[in-house]
Amino acid sequence: MSGNFNAYSSYYDLIYKDKDYVGESEYILNLLKTYGNNVQTVVEFGSGTGKHALLFCQNGLSVVGVEPSQEMLNIANNNSHPNLSFKLDTIATYKSDNRYDAALSLFHVISYLNTNKELREAFENVNKHLKEGGLFIFDVWYSAAVLNLVPEKRTKTIENDLIQVVRYANPINHWNKNIIDVNYDIEITEKNDKLKHHIKETHSMRHFSIPEIEMLAHVAGFQILHTEEFGTSNLPGPQTWGVCFVLKKL
Repeated sequence: MSGNFNAYSSYYDLIYKDKDYVGESEYILNLLKTYGNNVQTVVEFGSGTGKHALLFCQNGLSVVGVEPSQEMLNIANNNSHPNLSFKLDTIATYKSDNRYDAALSLFHVISYLNTNKELREAFENVNKHLKEGGLFIFDVWYSAAVLNLVPEKRTKTIENDLIQVVRYANPINHWNKNIIDVNYDIEITEKNDKLKHHIKETHSMRHFSIPEIEMLAHVAGFQILHTEEFGTSNLPGPQTWGVCFVLKKL
C-alpha cells in the first residue's frame, strides 16, 4: 500500500479539495462519543496529508498519524498542533509502547489490504495498540454495492491557478478475488508554459461483506458494535459504496 500515493501525493489535496473533511471529522467524533469511553488518545492509520488528524486535535484529541507514503507525510508535517505527530509506517507494522483509546482508518484504507494475511496482520496489530475496550473505526468498499453498481470508467478534472489535473480511472474487476484494480492515468498541465506530464498508478481495492468483517474481527479479538453507511445512520444496502464499522477490543 505504501507506493499507492507516492507519485501523485503532491496533487492529492487538489484532487480531493471538495472532500468534506470537517463533516467527516464531526461524524467520526460523534461515533467516538457514542461508542467510546472518554476517548482522548487516537492513532490514525493511513493519515494521508493529515487533514482529518489536525481537525481531531482541534477538537481536543491527541493524535498520532501513521502514514506509509513519505511524500504524503512530508505534506502532513506542515500541519502543526501540540497534540499531533506523524510516523512513517503501515497499519500492519507500526510498533509503539503506547496504548490508545481508539484507532481510526478512514477513506477505505482497509480496502487497500488485498490478502487475508495482510488483513489479519493489520487487525491484530491494531488490537495490540488499543487499550482494553478501545475502539477501531474504519470504512471499506461494500461488496453488495460493488456487485450491484459495478465500477465504471470515470474522468475527474480539477485545477487551481497553477495547474490542471485530469484523472482518468479505468477499473478492472477481479470477480473471484473481491478486488477492483483502479488504473489511474493522471495528466498534469502546467498553466504557465502548457507543459504536460503523466502519472500512471494502479490502486487495487478489496471489497467486503459484513460477514467477512465479522469473522475477521472475531479472529483478531474484536466485537462489532455498529455498522452503517459511512457518513449517515443508514443501513448498508446495494447502493451503499462505503460502509463504516465500529469495533471494540475484547
